Amino acid sequence: MTITENTHFSHPQHPLDLKNYQKPYICDGCKEQGFGSRYRCELCNYDLHADCAFTDSTTSHKFFKACTFKFLDQRPGKCCNSHCKDCMRYCDACGKPIHGFVYHCKEKGWDLHPCCRNLTNELDIDGIKFHLRGTVSSKCIWCNQRNPPGSVSGIRGWSYVSKCKNYRFHVYCATEMVNQVWKNGGSKDSNECLSIENVKLPLPVSLNRSGGSGSNSFMRIVKVFLKTIAGILLGDPTITLTSLFVELVFKE
Repeated sequence: MTITENTHFSHPQHPLDLKNYQKPYICDGCKEQGFGSRYRCELCNYDLHADCAFTDSTTSHKFFKACTFKFLDQRPGKCCNSHCKDCMRYCDACGKPIHGFVYHCKEKGWDLHPCCRNLTNELDIDGIKFHLRGTVSSKCIWCNQRNPPGSVSGIRGWSYVSKCKNYRFHVYCATEMVNQVWKNGGSKDSNECLSIENVKLPLPVSLNRSGGSGSNSFMRIVKVFLKTIAGILLGDPTITLTSLFVELVFKE
């Protein structure tokens, strides 16, 4: 634990209290998006994911067998500028840049966002088994590409592939879904929650090209999968985003 008497090493000036506001925020630890519950200083508008408030000095992940990740409050590099392109590092799970708190494996050079380390090797979605994969030979059903759009050479991120092979998602694409919610849900400083009436998300590319929305069963699995991954990446597995991913990811 890194909170002692409600203070945190990254914000020792004031206590951080657990809040549960139904509005988005940027975590001041990892600099990634969050929603719902967070540890917050109202005086300073300072927020932390639970995973950034309570960190482990070292951790591991089943995807990286026999590797130890050390917690760092800033990415490893030659300088302290979090936006220096020469020192830029990327999360090996989602493929996105590291700008703050990170779990780093010095031996292998791997990095994980604090929330991304919660992505499990296996998921069970309505009886469908999903397995975490590094590289896949089939196209993601969201972007219709094998490699995530904008992926960095050598850092392509993980994918979830169902045992039946009918469902394939880049973790990167799930984060893009979160970005769409962020853009369409209003300002991060707004006191209003994400309104489902204002959110319009596109169909997966593969379904648009097929000219249909697919079977009800297929669509239900996709919706619940995206909701599950979004909850993990936003730092609140109980999140519903006003039922966004269940109700309005796709308009049937």
